Amino acid sequence: MEGRAVSSVDHAHPPFRFSTRMRVDFADTDAFGHVYFGRYSRYVERAVIEYRREVGIGLLGEPGHLFVVRSLTIDYHAPVRFDDTIEVFVRTTRVGTTSHTHDLRIERLDDNGALHVADARAVLVGVASQEDGPPTPMPGAMRAAIEAFES
Repeated sequence: MEGRAVSSVDHAHPPFRFSTRMRVDFADTDAFGHVYFGRYSRYVERAVIEYRREVGIGLLGEPGHLFVVRSLTIDYHAPVRFDDTIEVFVRTTRVGTTSHTHDLRIERLDDNGALHVADARAVLVGVASQEDGPPTPMPGAMRAAIEAFES
């Protein structure tokens, strides 16, 4: 399932302009048949990568500004099970000097509609190299692409 720009703003939660859908894999579930809490980060990462594709920014970051995760928080509200379809909404809520912040909303989709299952926030910092490089300034083209998409 591919990412898609959300065509209308859902006023039930913050205005996300992008979402992507995916199915839950069996390998992501625990002994109860629910998605194991540690696997949600995988869905966050996949959704953020699809968001980057949609916005037109480098998937790993621009040369000299490679993305690394500074922090990731997830609040869980309801379970998700094997083969459920989930929709992950992504938006950039802050573009800083060296970092940017994504807010995400995860919903489980079924015949009855959507159920809000989790919220996440990921802060990514750009570094000069993969070898513990220092933070680097956000490239102007990347900042402009995010701001244009989110406005």
